[in-house]
Amino acid sequence: MSSQTPESRLREAGTGRRAVVRYRIEGGLTDALGTITALDADGCTLETRTGPVTIRWELVTAGKPVPDAPARRRPLRPEA
Repeated sequence: MSSQTPESRLREAGTGRRAVVRYRIEGGLTDALGTITALDADGCTLETRTGPVTIRWELVTAGKPVPDAPARRRPLRPEA
């Protein structure tokens, strides 16, 4: 079992890496998936599909780097 914290795993991954972060919000938990764009003493920022998400470290419950997103496939053309 790893003794690393979510913060240490994300810091080790560094900016430019894709990651997922689970964090507390009012009423429960939510996830952010995207590219790490900033890591500082207060928290981390991920660039997600819907825009940047900044998360304070004290709200993070889990986090880790993940593989790059698979390449998008071209849509199939309907046959004539």
